[in-house]
Amino acid sequence: MARKNFKFEKRQKEIAKQKKSEEKRLRKQGVEIGDDAEEETPKAPNVDDWLSS
Repeated sequence: MARKNFKFEKRQKEIAKQKKSEEKRLRKQGVEIGDDAEEETPKAPNVDDWLSS
């Protein structure tokens, strides 16, 4: 029977924990995370901005 590689499992848990804490830190700073932030469409200029120029 094959033995489990506990060091690999421990390392994977550590990586997941670091990633989660990094995402939490960024959330606290107000930075968007994920695909939605990358696919943001540019905003159309406001009509008032055009008139005031």
